[in-house]
Amino acid sequence: LAVGIILVAINPYKQLPIYGDAIIHAYSGQNMGDMDPHIFAVAEEAYKQMARNNKNQSIIVSGESGAGKTVSARYTMRYFATVSKSSGNAHVEDKVLASNPITEAVGNAKTTRNDNSSRFGKYTEISFDRGYQIIGANMRTYLLEKSRVVFQSENERNYHIFYQLCASAMQPEYAHLKLGRSQENNLLFA
Repeated sequence: LAVGIILVAINPYKQLPIYGDAIIHAYSGQNMGDMDPHIFAVAEEAYKQMARNNKNQSIIVSGESGAGKTVSARYTMRYFATVSKSSGNAHVEDKVLASNPITEAVGNAKTTRNDNSSRFGKYTEISFDRGYQIIGANMRTYLLEKSRVVFQSENERNYHIFYQLCASAMQPEYAHLKLGRSQENNLLFA
């Protein structure tokens, strides 16, 4: 087991012009250390090592709530899709990202630090073909904060899906669930 590059990134809590296609192309093909530290430099090194050594690579994105882990993972996927020329073919990145609202509804909640905080771990495996183009992805969740279902701290909320279901209570297809407004279910939806 070897540990490779470690990048410490800080969430500026605003959009910066350092994640566009021009920046992706600037990092593509570069050696680690030739350019400023960046999530794209880490992604390029992993991509290059995969292609050179024909071995699986892992990028671990870790941090506190609100640190930007989900966004960093998204930028990494976009980098792979762009440099592998996959984005024009299967739009795999779009399909993976399209599943995000579903996983976020079931696994994200409002906390005192973040209105859309992931309360679960996520492992995303991206598959490449022999030409190193993305051909698929598999996402697994783990460590779901189950206690949030029955209890939330003051100024925090339950998982988004409960509020979305309650907001849809009047829809005919949900009548059999006998849902009410979230305010009426204050024990469950504090």
